Amino acid sequence: MAGTDSDIRRTIFKYRSYTPIPFLLVMIWFAEPSVLSLIIGFVVVFIGELIRFWGVSIVGAETRTTGGVGGTFLITNGPFSYVRNPLYVGNMLLYAGVGIMSMALFPWMLIVALVWFYTQYYLIVTWEEEYLAATFGGEFDVYRKNVRRFVPRLTPYRSSVPAAKTVDPSEGLASERRTLQAIGLVTALVIAKYVYFHLNG
Repeated sequence: MAGTDSDIRRTIFKYRSYTPIPFLLVMIWFAEPSVLSLIIGFVVVFIGELIRFWGVSIVGAETRTTGGVGGTFLITNGPFSYVRNPLYVGNMLLYAGVGIMSMALFPWMLIVALVWFYTQYYLIVTWEEEYLAATFGGEFDVYRKNVRRFVPRLTPYRSSVPAAKTVDPSEGLASERRTLQAIGLVTALVIAKYVYFHLNG
């Protein structure tokens, strides 16, 4: 049975979109970026967002639910054929990339943020997996045995069941618009701090 109403995982799942805000504010406020940190951090952010966009282009708006875990289909293709939770992996790369870009309280702020988000996603994933096991049974069990939670495979997993959904970039854009806007805003603010420090040496 998936988590009860009092399950802490339900609360974390419900507010998962808001927990990055304090970390991002600290990273912007204490930012001490350099050209090198901006370049490396942006590359990490870009990779994280590519993974997210690939995933949401298959899953769609179901990733935005806050009421409780669920899922109409068991998705095992695309990035899900390499790692069971590509959106959370993408998120952690996004936060790591922002931390590298900003160099705020580096490396301690970055370490604390990654530990927090790994813990948060681990708790959420255990709840999601209870739902998936109850809903998709043996199909999910086979998938779970072949694809890890957060560490990608080197080769894609091939399910014996035909893919329920395929990549639809328009669906991905519709679902990912807020994330793209947030990434653009945070990146612009970190670059603005670099420009300010550079001009005021």
